[in-house]
Amino acid sequence: MLRKWLLVAPVAGAVGICAGVGANGLFAAGDAKPDLKPSVSLPLTRVVLFNSGVGYFSRSGEVEGEARVDLTFPESDINDLLKSMVLEDFGKGRVSAVSYDSREPLARTLGSFAVNLTGNPTYAGIVGQLRGERIEVSVSATASNQPGKLTGTIVGVERQKLPVGGQAIDVEVLNLWCAEGMRAVKFGDIQSLRISNPLIESEFRRALEVLAQGHDSQKKSVQLQFAGEGKRKVQVGYVVEAPIWKTSYRLVLDEQAKPYLQGWALVENPTDEDWGGVKLALVSGRPMSFRMDLYNPLYVERPVVEPELFASLRPVTYRGGFGKEAEDVLTRIRPDVGDPKMPAAPPYERSKLEEDGIRAATDSLRSAAKRGQAFKQDAAKELAQRIETSSVGNAATAASLGDFFQYVIDHPVSLSRQKSALLPIVGKDIEGARVSIYNERVQGRHPLLGLRFKNTSGAHLNQGPMTVFEGSTYAGDTRVLDVQPNEERLLSYAIDLGTEVDPKAGAGAQKITGVKAVKGIVTTVTKVTDEKTYRVVNRSQTDRTLLIEHPNRTGEQFKLVGTEKPVEDTPEVYRFQTALKAGETRSFTVKEERDVVSTVALTNGAEDQIRYFVSLSEASPDLKRKLEAAIKIKGAWDAVRRELAQVVADLARLHADQDRIRKNLRETPKDAEVYGTYLKKLSDQEKEIDGLTTRQKQLMDDEFRAKKKYEDYLTTISD
Repeated sequence: MLRKWLLVAPVAGAVGICAGVGANGLFAAGDAKPDLKPSVSLPLTRVVLFNSGVGYFSRSGEVEGEARVDLTFPESDINDLLKSMVLEDFGKGRVSAVSYDSREPLARTLGSFAVNLTGNPTYAGIVGQLRGERIEVSVSATASNQPGKLTGTIVGVERQKLPVGGQAIDVEVLNLWCAEGMRAVKFGDIQSLRISNPLIESEFRRALEVLAQGHDSQKKSVQLQFAGEGKRKVQVGYVVEAPIWKTSYRLVLDEQAKPYLQGWALVENPTDEDWGGVKLALVSGRPMSFRMDLYNPLYVERPVVEPELFASLRPVTYRGGFGKEAEDVLTRIRPDVGDPKMPAAPPYERSKLEEDGIRAATDSLRSAAKRGQAFKQDAAKELAQRIETSSVGNAATAASLGDFFQYVIDHPVSLSRQKSALLPIVGKDIEGARVSIYNERVQGRHPLLGLRFKNTSGAHLNQGPMTVFEGSTYAGDTRVLDVQPNEERLLSYAIDLGTEVDPKAGAGAQKITGVKAVKGIVTTVTKVTDEKTYRVVNRSQTDRTLLIEHPNRTGEQFKLVGTEKPVEDTPEVYRFQTALKAGETRSFTVKEERDVVSTVALTNGAEDQIRYFVSLSEASPDLKRKLEAAIKIKGAWDAVRRELAQVVADLARLHADQDRIRKNLRETPKDAEVYGTYLKKLSDQEKEIDGLTTRQKQLMDDEFRAKKKYEDYLTTISD
């Protein structure tokens, strides 16, 4: 079967070739003559709703010969329409054109008229734009010194301060050049104004018409032109904004039977069109979707270039290139030209379209996920090939679409405009076991009643609220996230008042387990142990299976030791399971440990650290021997430093005593006996100072060598 199709994403180019812009702002095929062919109805036949805020809508029906289909859309949907619309004409037909209401930005359109009405201008603002135009003005009888009618040319508009009621106020005044000269007319005295120039008056009327049309901009019309012979089927599909479909669940728990899960889809019809017997599919995937302004005319600012004047030139002639050179030039411009390794562009393959039009919806999904696989369109074949399991007999069929999952409502759906509906999508017994879930951060005293269930419904469970019933009694509410088929998940719905938990943290412990030195850097390993005990009492009359959620601290390098293996671990918690009989009390201990590594670089001031490492029983004998040798070398250095310090102190003492003697000499007569004693003592001290100074220099050299020896030795300590 021969068929033609047209994607409206590139329709702008296609329409630009076969259509022109009419005076009314519409695209019209060929010339601007109106299309007199009667419009053909194309009913809505399929709707696919997604969780990403869009919906796929498909219309199909029969046409004969040349046909036109008229559709209307809210203006907010036009951009999505231009981005996604797919048209198909089956049989010996083709899509000849797509016409839609074009919209020039209102401000730009109004700005193109001789009288610019942009921004709601005032009376004086409008008249001020007519400077130089001839007008006829009717003036009220109360106007002083003004005839009943004035004819003249507008000179301008100004504001004047005129006395009104005993005070000066600003008044707008129209200045006219009349036969008798210049006249000033207050706008308050003007009863009517008529423009003499019919062209300007026509421009003013057209600007008002544009404003009026702008008020009715909520709906835009789209015309689809199909050309061909005989009766044949045509189809149009498009993706536009739609509310996301939601899910809610009911879970019935029974002591004797498996848990029963019932799921409902909440669907809205926000359009202005009733859905009458449409095929409805709900897709739980989230394809990427965005908006792009394809509807509004866009203009690009272009630079203004001044023309350059050149002197006359002689005609220039050019030689033709040689074969290989010409080929190289083309290759540099387009590297794929002439390259035998570059594969030729594959011919476009058009997938076979079946009767119900499902391909358009799945193509839209696959395009968003960047997949190139084609899908067959017949719903029965599609579901027969891809169905994994079914749910809610006679209600909905669940099917996998690769990375997406869809529920196809088995019966046609009718939904009035602006109405919502609950549609059953899941109704299955599932595997599940009752548990009590304790998490200290959620509820410090009592666990929560819950259920560990396995999604054996065969369907993907979309996230949503869930109401839990114990038989026919309401038990609580919970919320479930997306659950894949055969995936296990926990849920909680009430507080377990019959079970109480008392968590107690242990004292913890620290122990050094290793000491190692490498080139003067000593590394110690300390094992830190944490312990927590959960004391649990089951005061109820039924046995309990308790799940204890303990923080998962693998990110802090903690690991479990001496503890039962958790039945499940998540990035946030470990889950430990323990059974409690009615009236039983038990304790469950979680023990964790981690190694804390610290490094210390031995320096010339690290004697206390060295003695600490020597005292550690975890240090090897060889390391202790080397550290003790370092202490001895440090002792020799300390002895030199102490002697040097003593010499420095002696020098300081002598210098202070000399200052005292010199002061006494200045106050003692020279012929006194003690004067000679002072001189002798001063002389003896000078000799002693010379000796101490020499010793100080020697000790400073010895101290430098001892310090360097100690520091060099520290860098060689390894074990």
